[in-house]
Amino acid sequence: MSSSSTSVLPDVGIELREGYAALGDQSLHYVEAGDGPLIVLLHGFPEFWFGWRLQIEPLVAAGFRVVAPDTRGYNLSSKPDGFEAYAVDLLAADIRGLIEERGAKSALLVGHDWGGSIAWTVAMNHPEVVDRLAILNAAHPRRLSEGLKNPSQLRKSWYFFFFATPGLPEDVVHARNWHFFRHFLHDANPPYTPEEIDRYVEAWSQPGAAAGMINYYRASVRQSQKEAAAKLRPISAPTLVIWGERDSYLGPELAEPHSDDVPNLDRVERLPDASHWVHHDEPERVNQLLTDFFAPAHPTR
Repeated sequence: MSSSSTSVLPDVGIELREGYAALGDQSLHYVEAGDGPLIVLLHGFPEFWFGWRLQIEPLVAAGFRVVAPDTRGYNLSSKPDGFEAYAVDLLAADIRGLIEERGAKSALLVGHDWGGSIAWTVAMNHPEVVDRLAILNAAHPRRLSEGLKNPSQLRKSWYFFFFATPGLPEDVVHARNWHFFRHFLHDANPPYTPEEIDRYVEAWSQPGAAAGMINYYRASVRQSQKEAAAKLRPISAPTLVIWGERDSYLGPELAEPHSDDVPNLDRVERLPDASHWVHHDEPERVNQLLTDFFAPAHPTR
């Protein structure tokens, strides 16, 4: 069951249906717009549904129904205590539940950054609910594990291990009006506006949100590589990877998944002038890539 209301939210420009999906003992806040084949947009760190503000209206205009949730721990969604509640398998189960709760048997799935990690896992663990998969600057789990053995990638990923420490990260990220979280958005081009940053600060300031966001990293780092590798399964869904090559956090070598892991890879589309925030930097290009890739699921558009 879900509760919903309708509103026009700033900087999106179309009417959004806003609601909460009850998923067992968790509740996911989401926004929804449009009709047609279902697309679920999964944001990354340190964003929330608002990270897709430049995609929602164009995808709706192309004939899709778009649902953009706040994933577990973020903004207005549930924020359970303890890092164990943020294991990626649980995050993926949330999204399967959301798809079903919104009345669909399956969906077109898009994920950026941590949302991409969740999307990879949904496609592995619950292939029946993923028609097509699009990944934006999020390495396949095997590629990321390999990358973290490389000193260059380890330097880029230093914050993984900082966030894994108990207690201290929550104090640090609150300091100087969320300066630490703001830093992660600094290389977007064009820069995020002050008004957009204010929306993020509002989301980060929700009770328990900082700990919830950080617990993604704690859960990931504390899972052994052997255990993580044992859970990997080939992804059957047709898959598109979009990669901004000016990514400060993930090296370009991580973009290409192994063919055995993603046998139905459509292609890796590299955008040389885009940063980690590829959907913000080049929204028109990203939106066109998504609508073209998803067109087989919507032949009448």
